[in-house]
Amino acid sequence: MKYSAKAKLLAVSFIGFTSIVYFSYRVSLFRNLKDSLEEDVQIWLKEFGVEKRVIVYDLKGISLLTQPEQLPELPAPDEQRLREAAAVLQQRLVLRHWLARHGLQAYLSRLLAVGLARLDDAYWLEDNKATQVFTKDLTEWSAARQSLPTSKSDLDILKADLWSEVVKNSHHQDAWTWGGMLVVSVSVAGLVTLAAMTQPSLAPEAKHSLLQYVTGKYLHPSNCKINFQWILPHPVGQTMCFTVNFYQRNGQPYPICDTDNFSVDIVGGTRKLNVITELGSPTDPNSANVAKVKFTVRHAGQYRISVMVNNQHLAGSPFFTVFVAGPAYAQRTVVIRHCSTVVCTSNVAHLLYIEPRDQYGNLCKYESDVQPTEGYSVQIVSLGSCSQENILQIEEKYSISLDYDWGTNRVSVQLKFVKEGCYHATIKYKGTELHNGDFDIIVLNSIDWTLVQKSVATKNHNICYDAKLIGIKGERLAKPKKVMCYVSPKQFIIKEFLFRFIPKRLFTFRLCPSTKFIFQSETLKLTESGDSFLIDDGCQPRIELISKERNVIAATFAQYLLKNMGGSETFKDKQDFFYHEVRKYHQKHYHEKLAMEVRREKLLESSMKSTKNFSVSDWCKNFEITFYGEQGIDWGGLRREWFELICAQLFDAKHGLFASFHEGQQSLVHPNPDRPAHLKLKHYEFAGRVVGKCLYETALGGSYRQLVRARFTRSFLAQVIGLRVHYKYFEQDDPDLYLTKIKYLLENNIDEIETEVYFVEEEYDDTGQLSRMVELLPNGAKIRVRDSTKLQYLDALAQYRLANKVKDEVEAFLKGLNELIPDNLLSIFDENELEAFQLLLCGTGQYSAADLRAHHVLNGDSVEFRLVVGWFWAAVGNFTQEEMARLLQFATGCSQLPSGGFAELTPKFQITAAPTFGNLPTAHTCFNQLCLPDYNSYEQFEKALLLAISEGTEGFGMV
Repeated sequence: MKYSAKAKLLAVSFIGFTSIVYFSYRVSLFRNLKDSLEEDVQIWLKEFGVEKRVIVYDLKGISLLTQPEQLPELPAPDEQRLREAAAVLQQRLVLRHWLARHGLQAYLSRLLAVGLARLDDAYWLEDNKATQVFTKDLTEWSAARQSLPTSKSDLDILKADLWSEVVKNSHHQDAWTWGGMLVVSVSVAGLVTLAAMTQPSLAPEAKHSLLQYVTGKYLHPSNCKINFQWILPHPVGQTMCFTVNFYQRNGQPYPICDTDNFSVDIVGGTRKLNVITELGSPTDPNSANVAKVKFTVRHAGQYRISVMVNNQHLAGSPFFTVFVAGPAYAQRTVVIRHCSTVVCTSNVAHLLYIEPRDQYGNLCKYESDVQPTEGYSVQIVSLGSCSQENILQIEEKYSISLDYDWGTNRVSVQLKFVKEGCYHATIKYKGTELHNGDFDIIVLNSIDWTLVQKSVATKNHNICYDAKLIGIKGERLAKPKKVMCYVSPKQFIIKEFLFRFIPKRLFTFRLCPSTKFIFQSETLKLTESGDSFLIDDGCQPRIELISKERNVIAATFAQYLLKNMGGSETFKDKQDFFYHEVRKYHQKHYHEKLAMEVRREKLLESSMKSTKNFSVSDWCKNFEITFYGEQGIDWGGLRREWFELICAQLFDAKHGLFASFHEGQQSLVHPNPDRPAHLKLKHYEFAGRVVGKCLYETALGGSYRQLVRARFTRSFLAQVIGLRVHYKYFEQDDPDLYLTKIKYLLENNIDEIETEVYFVEEEYDDTGQLSRMVELLPNGAKIRVRDSTKLQYLDALAQYRLANKVKDEVEAFLKGLNELIPDNLLSIFDENELEAFQLLLCGTGQYSAADLRAHHVLNGDSVEFRLVVGWFWAAVGNFTQEEMARLLQFATGCSQLPSGGFAELTPKFQITAAPTFGNLPTAHTCFNQLCLPDYNSYEQFEKALLLAISEGTEGFGMV
């Protein structure tokens, strides 16, 4: 028979049910099928041995569902569930008819998905949800909602009218277009619904059968409860946890499992947190409907928590929560616009500002009921003495007051000294010194303060001060020598006058952070000569002077230094000042285009030949690169590729101009004194100009930014900014030597070891034979190293291996570099900032897929393109650092990122849909654009992407 197959399918699905009642709401169709369907059911019942009668009711329209007296006799629980299901159906039909009146019936399923199942709910639909549901028809929705009655009685009248129209239409039209046949089965235990003919529109969010819908046995997002186990606002840093309790539509617990597609997204700005979810409990059956979500927040701010099941938000989701900074942390709390030497005037208040930050660097913000200054202390002592007696003696010479600025969230420290002098200040929080809370204070009287300000402001830098030289290299002179001290914006010079009129320069110290003034409190009993102080730059012998003008000399030096660094000694402020001064230095040089043709196969030679006669003005122009024999218009991509390739030629250890001390640490390169014969000093000079060009382009910012593709040794960077090298550089630059020799000498008493060590360095050739012996000190072969002199020996060894051996190479490099970047700008950085200077010069070498995902632009919105983009993130998430570098090189023409990562990449990294299928990805490096075609599978896509970034990272053949 025609319908016997359907009956058998129903039987297979619901074996165990004892009797069935069918309701047909398409009357005309039911009457034609009634006899044959009843016969099929009888055959099915006999086939499976079920001997119960079958009752079939002919419904005259859907209005019967709302008339309880006409429903079949059923057990009370089943009858109640059927009535509830009928009431829900009636509400949704009324809503559907009202939407149809306003031409919005197409949006019914979307409204049901956001929980709007009744006409009454239309009043409470939020505007943001309405925008998501109706998009372009939002205006029509707003007009329809405004037409609704404002009183409940009027609304009831409207719903009654709508229902009457629904019932009327059900008698004369095929009004029930929501599905096929409504089938209800009655068993001995109660009412169940046959699943063969389902009604998704009754429960579209769950897509369950009518059995599950009528009985309410399915997961219902609106019934789920989320319990946040913290009180807002909550400080960052702790592991947070919240639980989700899952319930069915009928209110019973729902056992959650992996197939329910439970997901949690926590996003704060551009940060997406990783979460850990635990479903149920293997030991507690009562927790089968509970999921635990754990995460850690380290950055303060507002976060959006989206909790979803099968891509549907649970009740109340998304949630917005705020995490605030934790308690102030001394090592992260900083003094704003820090200076190592503060110059102030006696009897005049001087203000310092402290920015409280927690251990993760978040700015601390306090409530009005908290005392923000509590826990801070300022300790001041006379320079050179930290005894308690000294503290008690000077307590009457100054006053300190702390206050809090609620607008800037900073703690202000007001210092006021009664008497001039030199002091040392230490700011602590709860007993721990702040990150930069250690500095000197020079207090001048008003006359000396005015003199210092005039000296710094004047263009006449021949101001000198009387002093006496009393010691060199820690040894006092038998007779102090009268000298003159000259302080200028670049140098601190000490001269003596022969026969009182012939000047002779004794010492010259660069005016930079590495030149230190060390003050003494206990000096020779030469009160009529003034106070003593030491000068040490780490390169020359330390000298000791004594002068009545000590405070003025030191204050002038400190003010010049501060002016040279832009008014602050923090690295960020120095960096901004550095870029500003580089732009100012070259402001007369126009950054216009300059065409330059080079050969790819002889890149270094052709590039040096093309720039041989370039002036400084030419080096400051915007190079427009053309590769000989290749097609391609340089809109920025070719220029970046040239910088990338030329840096590889210059600084890659395999080319020989620079080399690595440690074969496995290729990224740290150093000038190579044993370079191939064809590489001359002019190559280092050219390398210096290239680095200077990169720094200048970076100072211009935007799309001009260029980075050096290299990782230089710390000792080489120290020499670039004018510092003297010492043995501590061996630990990173030459780890093999450090582990085998330097560390051994440091940890052992040299006087007790059997092998005698002298102030010499032995050098061996490739065969292991001793080639020569170099004396580190005059007559060093006869001077034995003792435990008391081992640091001197190690420093001398470092000076020879890291500096003297490459002295000519470094000088040639600096000659080229200083043509574009003045040495006084490089010297504003100190030894503690070498890593940051490396970052400024070379950018970041770490690539983050999350960083790329947070800072990119998508061009395309087709279903196929979204699928490919998903594959792209899956592939990139598994990339190694080398593969990420190749991807960046392929898409942008450079494998280096700016110091701020992808966020500072200009233009933004773009992912664009390509109008092809199955081809290799292509790139437009001038626009940082990656073009992705369509593919059949993820495997095909991944293979194509890896092939493209491996074979297409040079040249423009793929574009």
